[in-house]
Amino acid sequence: MKTPLRISITTGDPDGIGTEITAKALAKLKPQSGVSFFLWRSPRMAKRDLALIDRSFKRITVNNWADALKAHPSSPKEIVDINSNLAAPLWVEQSAQASHFGHIDAMVTAPLSKTAIHAAGLSDMGHTGILKRVSKTRELFMGFIGNHFNVLLATGHSPIADVTDQLTESRLLKAVRAADELRRTLDKKQQARPIALLGLNPHAGEQGLIGSIEERVHTKVLTQAAEEGLKVEGPLVPDAAFFEKNWTKYSVFVANYHDQGLIPFKLIHGQESGVQVTMGLPFVRTSVDHGTAKDIFGKNKADHRSMLQALEWAIRLKKIK
Repeated sequence: MKTPLRISITTGDPDGIGTEITAKALAKLKPQSGVSFFLWRSPRMAKRDLALIDRSFKRITVNNWADALKAHPSSPKEIVDINSNLAAPLWVEQSAQASHFGHIDAMVTAPLSKTAIHAAGLSDMGHTGILKRVSKTRELFMGFIGNHFNVLLATGHSPIADVTDQLTESRLLKAVRAADELRRTLDKKQQARPIALLGLNPHAGEQGLIGSIEERVHTKVLTQAAEEGLKVEGPLVPDAAFFEKNWTKYSVFVANYHDQGLIPFKLIHGQESGVQVTMGLPFVRTSVDHGTAKDIFGKNKADHRSMLQALEWAIRLKKIK
C-alpha cells in the first residue's frame, strides 16, 4: 500500500477567519485518495466549523505534534486534529520543521498576523521569515498563482526605502529563475509564454531619465537570463504591465517589490482565487493570498476559495515534485 501524502494545515490567528475558511475548504474538497491531513487549530475553534469538518471527515484528536506523528489514519476520511494550546506561529514553526525533516510532505497556511508572530516571541517577519529560518534557506520568493495571471515578488516585506539596495543583479536573477520554476508548474499553455520582468521606476526608467536601475541591473539580468535559455521580456513599464491584454501574453510577472505585484493581483483576484506558493524551499508550502480579516471573524462571511485552491495546489505540487 502506497504511503499517503501528509499535509499539515495551520489555521492562523484564532480570532481571524482561518478556521472558518479551512472548515469550508475541507468540506468542499472532501477526503482525497492518497492524502492525509493534519489540522492545527485552537481549542477556541468554533463548534460550527468543527461540525462542518465532521460532515466529511472523522477527526483523530491529539494535543501536540508528537502525538500527531504517532497517529496513522486508516483512510482518507480520517483527519488528525491537533487541538493545540500553542501560539499559532509555533504551529507554523513546527510544521516547517516537520516538512524540513520529511515527516510531512507539504504545508498549507491560513492567515497569520505579524503581531501574533512577535507576541509568540519570534522575531521573524511573516510566514516567509519562519520558513527561511527553519529551512536555513537564504533567499525565498513569494509566488502568487491566480485565475487571470501569476506574480512573483523579487523582494518581500521590505520598506520601500530598502528596495533599491536589495535589487542587486544577483537577487533579481534568482527571482527570474524562481519565476521560471513557478512557470513550469503551470498548465502547458501558460508554460509556453515568456516571463515578464517589470521595471522599478515610472516608465521603466525612460532610458535612464527617471532612474538608472533598469539599465544598471534589469538589462543585465535579461541578458544573463537569455544566456541561460530563459524566455524573459522587459523591463516592462509598471503602470501598464498588468493591462488585461497582457494576462495571456506572459506566464509570470516578476515584480520588484511587494505592492507593485500584489496591488494588481489582489485587485483583480480578490478572495475568489489566488494561491501563494513559496519558491526556493526544499519542501512544498502554499497559502491563501489574503489576510486575517478579523472584522468578519465569527460571522460566517469569509470566502474559502483561496484556501481551497491552496489545498489543491499543495497536493498538485507535491505530486509534480
